Amino acid sequence: MTDGLTERLLTAAEVAELLNVPESWVRQETREGRMPHLRLGRYVRYEWPAVAAWLEEQRAGQWRKHRPTVDSDRTRA
Repeated sequence: MTDGLTERLLTAAEVAELLNVPESWVRQETREGRMPHLRLGRYVRYEWPAVAAWLEEQRAGQWRKHRPTVDSDRTRA
């Protein structure tokens, strides 16, 4: 067996538990293509190292498309 296959694949419920978020959120992020996943026929599974790397990207703020700015006129009032 190769090293890449020795780690157990996770279900959406298991990923949700590890991330402490609802399973529905994990499924939605997967449907939107934002969370790394493997599609095995009709099944969707997750590799924890890929999810952990994705989580680090989120922590770094790379997922933000909109960066809030402060309106200088409002701060003077």
